[in-house]
Amino acid sequence: MADMSLTLGEILSDPRIRPIAPDAIRARDLSREEMWHKTLEQLKKEHFGGDLSAGFDRLFAAAESGAWYYPLYTDDECAIEEARKGVSIVWFPSSDKLADERPYILLVPGGGFVNVWNLTEGWPVAAQFNRLGYHVFILTYQVSGEKCLLDRNMCDFARALEFVRKEKSRFHVQAERYITCGFSAGGYLVSLWNTTEKGYAAFTLPKPQATFPIYPFISPKRELSGDNPETDTEEDLKEDFRLYGCTAWEAVRQAYEIPEHAEGFPPTAIFLAAGDELVSPEHSKMLAAALKQMSIPCRLEIGPEGGHGFADGTDMCMAGWTERAVRWYESRNPVQTSGKQ
Repeated sequence: MADMSLTLGEILSDPRIRPIAPDAIRARDLSREEMWHKTLEQLKKEHFGGDLSAGFDRLFAAAESGAWYYPLYTDDECAIEEARKGVSIVWFPSSDKLADERPYILLVPGGGFVNVWNLTEGWPVAAQFNRLGYHVFILTYQVSGEKCLLDRNMCDFARALEFVRKEKSRFHVQAERYITCGFSAGGYLVSLWNTTEKGYAAFTLPKPQATFPIYPFISPKRELSGDNPETDTEEDLKEDFRLYGCTAWEAVRQAYEIPEHAEGFPPTAIFLAAGDELVSPEHSKMLAAALKQMSIPCRLEIGPEGGHGFADGTDMCMAGWTERAVRWYESRNPVQTSGKQ
């Protein structure tokens, strides 16, 4: 078990995890922040939910295997578009004998479209899914650029899935079968991936077997004030174009408005906590209502208390959500063994 008396800086400076350490929280230089000098015990008490130590244990075990970190763009592609640098998947295989028979999980941490929180919503959550018998790939995606970030994120998704398909023998996965799980902004991305206009169908890739959006942002429309686009500030418009390539008022008439373009969704399990002040629970309720109307299986679980960012749920009201998610999936899709030895 990771030494809780070690500081975050001491752990992230370990050469074994050098490739991914800068993206513990993508686009933030943690060495310049106070948390760099705090121990895991202090961080657990003062800052983060979830089991950071379990995440680090699993990360180091993966790194020591010698095959765990895979950049998704070549050096030449990164030279053309610098935002692609660091876009990667981290491979956490499960030791469960039946994991090869189950879909793998593509795990997408959140971060408000400006960061990717592998530290809390990536490594610890993947460790839980591993214990539950699922292979996991953790996606670090693009968060910078001036225009059409969400479309570029869909390209990141496609690149990740195509890479796994190409290397399926190495990873012991069935390339056509996968589950997506995303948090907050990552919850929006896994949902956008389910729209036929922007996601898997547009890239002629397989549909997910299921999706688990966790306290997701879902509806740009819900965040618009009034009905007059002329009230948008210059800063609003800059952010709109960074995300959508158009104004938010135009985006809600496209697939970016998820509830109105949800016909391509697979079975969906949504988890969030009441009192979420960062992303209103109404987003999740809107998605659940849309799926119900379309007769798409959906499970909606709203914890009785707490807010945003519960990550793997350890020591919180949402403890065990990962198990409830996969057991719900398995209740609909019992494992069919192939007889492989």
